[in-house]
Amino acid sequence: MYKQMIFVNLAVNDLDASKKFFTELGYEINKQFSDENCASIVISDTIVAMIMTKQRYSDFTNKEIADSTKTSEVLLCLSAESREKVDELVDKAVAAGGTETREPQDYGQMYGRSFDDPDGHTWEIMWMDPAAVEG
Repeated sequence: MYKQMIFVNLAVNDLDASKKFFTELGYEINKQFSDENCASIVISDTIVAMIMTKQRYSDFTNKEIADSTKTSEVLLCLSAESREKVDELVDKAVAAGGTETREPQDYGQMYGRSFDDPDGHTWEIMWMDPAAVEG
């Protein structure tokens, strides 16, 4: 059965620093689709973050590249299997050089936290109670 994938393309200031950050979160780099200008960060079997130097990123757009430390260009939200996994990933991100962007959001059946990676891209990590989703 076909599984649709998403490839999130992000411009970064320092490719090596960004690779280090994402591997410290526990993600792997797919070397087959990585070179000196980009790295393929495997988040899951259907989610890949392509982090690119700004020069390489500009090959894919005619628009000005946002300064993600000053402008919100996108909010990336990843699900987590539990509240503990939300905390685990955000704590790893902060320890690896990310910045927690706001207080945890706890709505009982939904819990989330957010961080900015070293380039200012905002990542939200969220858990939803499966029982609340089902019905």
